[in-house]
Amino acid sequence: MARYVDGFVVPVPRKNLAAYLRIARLAGKVWREHGALEYTECIADDVKPGKRTSFPQSVKLKRGEVVFLSWAVYRSRAHRDRVNAKVMKDPRMAPLMNAKALPFDGKRMFWSVFKAVVEL
Repeated sequence: MARYVDGFVVPVPRKNLAAYLRIARLAGKVWREHGALEYTECIADDVKPGKRTSFPQSVKLKRGEVVFLSWAVYRSRAHRDRVNAKVMKDPRMAPLMNAKALPFDGKRMFWSVFKAVVEL
């Protein structure tokens, strides 16, 4: 069965890494408790600006920032929709819904949803 994935790319100021990791751990815990199969946060390690496009360019990365690639995995789209509905109602997520309180510029974050087509 092909799984379903929510993917996120986020520019995070290095000075806010501790704050970002706190909310990432909380978000991951909430998503997993409500049924996500996996929740992963990855910090850029060997990510260079490209000539035409790249992760740094995609979020208009600024000096002193680093890119995070994150994802949550579900059994199906219907499963994802059920999990996300529960997550959005979870009171622990309320502080994360306030864009001004986030430790990154949410306007430069992007996300999308993917259906896995090859899983080995």
